[in-house]
Amino acid sequence: MSRPVRIPADVDRPDRVLGPLTSRQLAILGITGLLLYALYGATRSVLPLPLFLLVAVPLGLAVTVVALGRRDGVALDRLLLAALRQRRTPRHQVSAPEGVRPVPAWLASERDDVAPTPLELPARGVDNGTTAGVVDLGDDGLAVIAACSTVNFSLRTPAEQEALVSSFARYLHSLTAPVQFLVRAERLDLAPQITELRDRAGGLPHPALEAAALDHADYLAQLSQHADLLRRQVLLVLREPTRPAVVDNVSSTLGCMRRRPQAPSVDGAARQAAEQRLARRLNEAVELLTAAGIVVTAMDATTATGMLAAACNPDTFLPPSAALAGAGDVVTAAELYDDFDGR
Repeated sequence: MSRPVRIPADVDRPDRVLGPLTSRQLAILGITGLLLYALYGATRSVLPLPLFLLVAVPLGLAVTVVALGRRDGVALDRLLLAALRQRRTPRHQVSAPEGVRPVPAWLASERDDVAPTPLELPARGVDNGTTAGVVDLGDDGLAVIAACSTVNFSLRTPAEQEALVSSFARYLHSLTAPVQFLVRAERLDLAPQITELRDRAGGLPHPALEAAALDHADYLAQLSQHADLLRRQVLLVLREPTRPAVVDNVSSTLGCMRRRPQAPSVDGAARQAAEQRLARRLNEAVELLTAAGIVVTAMDATTATGMLAAACNPDTFLPPSAALAGAGDVVTAAELYDDFDGR
């Protein structure tokens, strides 16, 4: 007889090796202790112990705080490495797949730090696949994005809640590759809804309905002026590699500090096999999550492109659209020139 199993919320939590310490924390503290001991052994003949402790104790406390501390759920050592990587990243980056042209001589003579570098994004492009838009991640493989509906869990009875948890656990137990459930928040623009309410209020069959529609439009307008409205979206991201994984300890340790070497190109057969695996995994997710009351809708190339563009520029009210020009497209529409001339 099957029994319900509680799903922990911290499935990505690192394993504890010694007490509350993980292997990463033990490595940082152990290496620091060995370095301080070696430094003491090299300087104890010329440096008194109180003076050495005056230097070693603050350094040890700082390393301990970095190894054990966390901010917003992220370890401080990872934040420190991210800060160093951001510091070493060039400030001027442009989208130039064909290469960056040299800076003009008159501009280079004024400033030496204006030379841009090519912008390297994780996503190289989005193509139409068999069942969804396929995001090309370059050396990291391929990925598909699907939108997931939400379930009001608190309003269900205990028996229904147990059934939903069992259905979701069944999907988790069927996984053979990593998946990502991304919950993102984006700004909500109520201007189209407000305009539609006011336009259709006059056609309602009763004056009371018209007054209620106008009052609701005024309430939404007032709400938009006094609060930052956000809406949540749940995305399911599936990824498949296009080449066999190669474990490189040096690259995994220092991957955030230097670029990885250029990998060989992927042939069409490997890419097609990865797309087929993604399509099969997406169909399994649709079937298994439907039992949990979750509707999974795969995004086509246009919707996935708009989603990636919105993720790169979240603080905007411009909705994702296929009519938006890409980075390498040339705008030739006459009405756009008329708008610019009118301004």
